[in-house]
This record gives sequence, structure tokens and C-alpha cells, in this order.
Amino acid sequence: MAKENIVIYKENEIAGVKVAAEASALVLQQLAEAVRPGLSTADLDRLAKSFIHQTGGKSAFYNYNGYPGQICVSINEEVVHGIGRADRIIQESDLVSLDVGVSIGGYVGDNARTVSAGIPAQGQAARLLKVTEESLHAGIAAALDGNCVNDIGSAVQQVVEKAGFSVVRDMVGHGCGKKMHEAPEIPNFRCSGKTPALRAGMIICIEPMVNLGTWRVVLDRKDRWTVRSADASLSAHFEHQILITKDKPEILTICPKTA
Repeated sequence: MAKENIVIYKENEIAGVKVAAEASALVLQQLAEAVRPGLSTADLDRLAKSFIHQTGGKSAFYNYNGYPGQICVSINEEVVHGIGRADRIIQESDLVSLDVGVSIGGYVGDNARTVSAGIPAQGQAARLLKVTEESLHAGIAAALDGNCVNDIGSAVQQVVEKAGFSVVRDMVGHGCGKKMHEAPEIPNFRCSGKTPALRAGMIICIEPMVNLGTWRVVLDRKDRWTVRSADASLSAHFEHQILITKDKPEILTICPKTA
């Protein structure tokens, strides 16, 4: 990996990122609870706009590099970057991946989750969700001060490949704080060569994208955004935004208690 300009956040800046991260976690939770058969992905995008507005923030995705949606909502073989569409109707047992970014006060929160619509996931779909989330937490556990980016990628990759699934390689995690995408990139697999060291004060997003079949993906030729598994196999996506500390990593995208 090339040398990158990595941000080490100060306490007051971390406090700002935490506000945005909690807002994005709240919106993600609300959307996950709203997913049901019969809704269109455009319905979810409209709900997201309302939920985000209620936090006092705005979508960090909308018009980012021209992206037209409030969130990314991807179904089944769609890996990431699916755009809400009125004609894309959610069916029972569909795997619905929700990726939410919220910007508040000059800081950005970013997280993602895949849920099963209407009924609990079954069979290989259930295994895929479980393994993808487990790989995320394995990556987080490796995100220690003094470790390096490769420690995260290796941890994710080992969990995924042990289960017989594939880690998408064309898209990776990233630094995230004042901007949506900051250095360093956080691959979900081990890279060749030296990778950046992890230092207290870094804020990163770890986001395994895992396919049931091949790791290879294709880009939708019409909308130029939606990414699908190349063999049309199911895909899942989980993401947390974390702070590297002198002790254990701190997950920032935890939904605040409303009670």
C-alpha cells in the first residue's frame, strides 16, 4: 500500500464523530426494523430521508460523487451501492443490505447491515449473515493500537474462507471522520507488502462484503452504481465505524438507547 495521509483525531473531534456515528446507527436500526415484503427500495430511501432529517443531519451519500440516493439499499446478489427504485419490490426472505451515512456538524457516521425480509433467514442465507457479521467482529478485535491494516484483513478473511464463502476484493473499508472516505483503505483480505500501522486516534470503517459464491463482482451497466456478484450468488454486508484506542477498539456506530 502507498503511504497515505492518515488522520489522528483529537478528543473534541472524536466527540463530533461520535454524534454522527450514533445518528447513522439509529437510522440504520430504524430502517432495518422497517424492512418488509411489499415495500420498494424507493420506499426505504424515502424513509431514510425522513429518519436522517430527524437526527438533525443530512445524508452523507446523497450526491456524493453524483450518487442519487439517500442510502444504499441492495438486494440478494446486489453487493453494494444499490439505488432505491420504485419498481424494485422487496419479497419475503430477500436479503436486504442497508448502508447508511449521516453527516452532522462537519463529521460523518457510516454503518451497514444485511437483514432478511419478513422471516428469519434460512439455510445458506442464514449462514452467510452469521459468518459476515462474525467476520466483522473478528476484524474489529484485530484493530488494536500497534497492529497494522493487514491484521484486520487477515482476521476477516480467515473467518469468511473457513466457512467456504468469498470476500469481495474490489471494494474495501476506509478511514471515516471529517470525510466519508479517508486514509487508510481497510481491505477485508491480506494484502502483499507492508500496510499502515494502526494508531490510537484513528477512526476507520470495517465493512466485510461477503459472497456465497465467487468474490468477483460486476457493475450495473445502466445505473453505473449497483455492484452485483458476478455469478449472481447471495451477498451480505456488515459495517461498523470504530475508534482505535490505547486499549481495545471502540465501536462508535452503536444505536443510542431511546428509553
